[in-house]
Amino acid sequence: MVKLKDIVKFLDNYLKIKDIEDTSWNGLQVEGKPDVNKIVFTENAGLDTFKKAIKEGTDMIVVHHGHFWKTGNPSFVGSNKERVALLYKNGISLYAAHLPLDRHREVGNNAQLLKLLGAKIKKGFFMENGKNVGWIGKFKKPVSLKDIVKKLTSNLKAKCTPLLFGSDKIKALAVCSGGGGYKSFYDALNEKVDLYLTGDTIEVYNSAKDAKFNVIFAGHYATEILGVKALMPLIEKRFKVKAVFIDDPTGL
Repeated sequence: MVKLKDIVKFLDNYLKIKDIEDTSWNGLQVEGKPDVNKIVFTENAGLDTFKKAIKEGTDMIVVHHGHFWKTGNPSFVGSNKERVALLYKNGISLYAAHLPLDRHREVGNNAQLLKLLGAKIKKGFFMENGKNVGWIGKFKKPVSLKDIVKKLTSNLKAKCTPLLFGSDKIKALAVCSGGGGYKSFYDALNEKVDLYLTGDTIEVYNSAKDAKFNVIFAGHYATEILGVKALMPLIEKRFKVKAVFIDDPTGL
């Protein structure tokens, strides 16, 4: 078995969890057993996910969206108590990495989206307090927009909502997994890329149409499962622990 503290130390350093301000309390959120033999990797903290992890016999859960948020209520009442009590009762640790896992250059959600599409990272995109959350990528040769939609749909099982108002041949794209909001959309416009790829749908139809700009909304969950899935084999190999991915799609 491996010491929990050793895995946490590695994750903290590798993901650089202190490098960017976040609304998530990134890092170890709930401390369970001191020894870890099996880790579950999944997208979201939640009772259903925790129960599935317990059936797997896990000692630790690594998530993108954790339980503790700076904008939430930290009181141990209601569902908050139920969640944490379930973890404590079973000695399970919970580790969360939100923006650090979005922006990581290797296993991050945005880096993995570019890798999936065959584009190379060129520069940071969507800056928050001087740190990039997303990336801009470029293709060696222009790629058909329809091929990009097809690849996202088949590989991520994503229900894409495309706004295809620009060129069908994509040379460069800006990527911001999950919910980049209006700011990242207009940042992408200003970068003069051929495509903006994100998760959450926002009402920019006319702005995109008037600017002759392509946008693909591929779903919050679908665009953010790649990070934990890429992190999993790395941890499994380094620490010689068993690792399991729990797919628990939200439809969002």
